[in-house]
Amino acid sequence: MNILLIYPEFPDTFWSFKHALEFVGKRSALPPLGLLTVAAMLPADWSLRLVDTNVRGLTGRDLAWADCAFVSAMVVQRESARRIVTRCKAAGLRVVAGGPLFTSEHEKFEGVDHFVLNEAELTLPPFLEDLAQGRPKRIYSGTEFADLHQTPLPRWDLLDLKRYASMSIQFSRGCPFNCDFCNVTALLGHRVRIKTAPQIIAELDSLYARGWRGDVFFVDDNFIGNKQFLKTTLLPALIAWRRDKTGNLFFTEASINLADDQPLMDMMVAAGFNQVFIGIETPDEKCLAECSKGQNGNRDLVEDVKRIQRSGIQVQGGFIVGFDHDRPSIFQRQIDFIQKSGIVTAMVGLLQAPAGTRLYARMEKEGRLCAETSGDNVDGTTNIVPTMSLETLREGYRRILDHIYSPAPYYQRIRTFLREYKTPHVRTRLRFSHMLALVRSVYRIGFLSRERFHYWKLLIWTQFRCPRHLPDAIILAIYGYHFRKVCERHVV
Repeated sequence: MNILLIYPEFPDTFWSFKHALEFVGKRSALPPLGLLTVAAMLPADWSLRLVDTNVRGLTGRDLAWADCAFVSAMVVQRESARRIVTRCKAAGLRVVAGGPLFTSEHEKFEGVDHFVLNEAELTLPPFLEDLAQGRPKRIYSGTEFADLHQTPLPRWDLLDLKRYASMSIQFSRGCPFNCDFCNVTALLGHRVRIKTAPQIIAELDSLYARGWRGDVFFVDDNFIGNKQFLKTTLLPALIAWRRDKTGNLFFTEASINLADDQPLMDMMVAAGFNQVFIGIETPDEKCLAECSKGQNGNRDLVEDVKRIQRSGIQVQGGFIVGFDHDRPSIFQRQIDFIQKSGIVTAMVGLLQAPAGTRLYARMEKEGRLCAETSGDNVDGTTNIVPTMSLETLREGYRRILDHIYSPAPYYQRIRTFLREYKTPHVRTRLRFSHMLALVRSVYRIGFLSRERFHYWKLLIWTQFRCPRHLPDAIILAIYGYHFRKVCERHVV
C-alpha cells in the first residue's frame, strides 16, 4: 500500500518564524514529529512518502501515487487541514486523521474516513488490525496513556533535513500542573511519562549519523516534570553524549520552578540546553490564582527569569491578558514586566479556552463561549466573552504589542538580556546558515529597514561590551524582524 503522510501548512504566526527562516534559507522551523513517529509504527511492507506542505506543495503526482493519506495537525493548522482532506477525497484516497486538532474536534471533519485519536501507540494498532481484516471503524480513541518505552524511533529518513531550521524529539508527555486554560493535561494527563535515556540517545545518534548538527527541540510540555530522573539519568547521559560532538544545542519548555534548582540548571547547560520557554502568563497574583497557576504565585518572577538567564539559558516567555481579574492597568504592567525581565521573545496573547480544558467547561457553563479557538496565540482573537469590555481588551492588547516589538524597546530588551546572559561553554560549529543570516541581516535590517539605526547600535554595543554574544544579538535582531512582520499583519 502507498501511504502519503501529509502535514498541513502553518499560517504566518509568531512561532512559524516564517520571516526569520528567510535569513537562513530554510523552509520550516520544525519537522512533523508526530507523523514521523506514526510512520515508524506502520507495516514494513507499506511504501511511505512524507509531504510536509510547509516545505513543499502537495502535487497531483503525489495523490495519483497514493492509496491512502494519513493527516496529522494542530488546531492552528485547521484551515490547511480542511483543504488537504478535501483534495485527498477528490482524488479518491482513503483519509486517516489524528493528532491534537482531530482529537479535539473530529466531528467537524466529515470528509475523513477514519480517526485515530489520542495517543497513536494505543489507537493505531487496532486500526491497522481492523484495516487488514477489511473492517475498519471510523473512530479509534482511548482514555489510557501510552508507555513511552514502546515508542519507536522516528523515521528521519523521510525528511529532507536541509529544509528545516531545527529538529525535534520527545522525552516526556504529561505535566504535573493543571493550569485551567491549558489542554496538555486533558490530552496527555498529569502523570509525567518518560522515555529511557538509551531511547533519547538512540534518537540523537540517528540524527547525528544523518549529518544533523543544528539545534534540537525537546518538545515536552514540561521538560522538568521528573527532576530526579533528569538529574540522575538523562542529563548525565546527554553530557556524556556531547563530549565528542559539535553542534546540536538543545531547547525546551519548562515551568518557572526551574529557577529554584541551580544544580539542575547547571546540568542542563552542561548537557547543551541554551533556551527554555516558560509560561509566565501574568504578574498579577489574583489572575494567577484564577487560572490555577499556583507554581507562578508568591514569587519574584523577574528575579527568577534573571537567575535562569545568568545560568546560561535564554528564557522565552508566554503572557496572557483577558483574565476575569484583569484591570486596565494590566497592559502597562505586562509591558513593564517584559522590559524589565529582558525576555526578548515574549509571546503575548488574549486568553482563549481550548476544548477539553477546565476554562472551556467554566465558560460554557456561564454562557461565555462565543467562537472556536484559533490555536494562534498572537492573532488578537479570543473565543470567550471577557469581563473587561472587548474594545478595552483589544486596545490594551494592541498597545502591548505595539510597544514591546517597536524597534527601540525591543532592542533595549536585547541589551537587558545580554547583560545578564552567561554564554554557555559548549562546542559549536560555524555553519553556512550562520554566515547567510549575518549577510542577509546586514542587508535587510542594517540597510533597508526602519530599524537600521537600532540594529547597528546593538551590534556596536555588543562588540564592545560582550563580543561573545554577537551571534545571539544577530539572531535576536532577526527574530524581531519576524515578530514585527507578524504584528503588522495580524494585530490591527
